Amino acid sequence: QVRLVESGGRLVQTGGSLRLSCTISGATFLSYAVGWFRQAPGRERDFVGAVSWSGRVTKYVDSVQGRFTISRDDPKNTVYLDMNSLEPNDTAVYYCAASRSDGYESGSVNQYDYWGQGTRVTVSS
Repeated sequence: QVRLVESGGRLVQTGGSLRLSCTISGATFLSYAVGWFRQAPGRERDFVGAVSWSGRVTKYVDSVQGRFTISRDDPKNTVYLDMNSLEPNDTAVYYCAASRSDGYESGSVNQYDYWGQGTRVTVSS
């Protein structure tokens, strides 16, 4: 059984930084691309970015480009989302998800097979 567990979410001030972690178990880690999504209150779950199976390819939405970085540590079966220059608009529950589809870069939730339970990030103004 594939399981994803996010951690690292907390309250942070505007301009601050945060690292989220996503640890995957029960699967061949290198078989999956991993994406990060976020969902603010009253809104749909939005794609933030993703990293390929190899870790060589990353993709980000425009709103986080240059501020957020996704990386993977294969020996630890963990993917990280490093967030800098945080803004109140970044406040959301952040989810990681695993995909075996070539369409993972599309950011569509339908391209992802397994999801974590989410970790809450609150950015205070």
